Amino acid sequence: MNNLSSIIPIHAESYFIVERNGIFNQILKYQYLDPEEYFYKLLHKPREYYNEINRLYSVIKEILREEKVLINGQQVNLDVKFINIDFIGYVDLPYIVYFIKFKGALKRGINIFEDYYDKTVAEYDYEVYWFFPERTKILEVYVDGDYDLVSNNKLFIWVRKGDRMSGCERIVFKLA
Repeated sequence: MNNLSSIIPIHAESYFIVERNGIFNQILKYQYLDPEEYFYKLLHKPREYYNEINRLYSVIKEILREEKVLINGQQVNLDVKFINIDFIGYVDLPYIVYFIKFKGALKRGINIFEDYYDKTVAEYDYEVYWFFPERTKILEVYVDGDYDLVSNNKLFIWVRKGDRMSGCERIVFKLA
């Protein structure tokens, strides 16, 4: 059996696509350095590959259970819909993609997204992209790292390795 401890997380990115009906679609991608090619070797072993997908599902579900996500003050359930392992052109550079979905009660006017998690220090660089529906205006952003309001309804956040994470994020936005 290969040693999972030799796999090093090197980068992550997350995309949130928010629908007017309150559905939040999140695509979360973690990139790794895998010098022993553990993930690549799974591709030719279907049973072991699916066992690893199931293990990853259990791990991400536990991580998400520890988070508290609120939409307008109401806690929502984060549901993992899809997981895949693939590669960035090299067998020692795998990535894992998660598709996560949740729904909150959005309303016309002011809405608040909040995410609470354990305080930590970023182990690698990562970026978060938010896409809200047309005619949405992002009013307030409280996140760790840096951010840029690309337009009224698009937000880009970046965190660098070593940044301290407070364990709280909040985005206030107005739906027209």
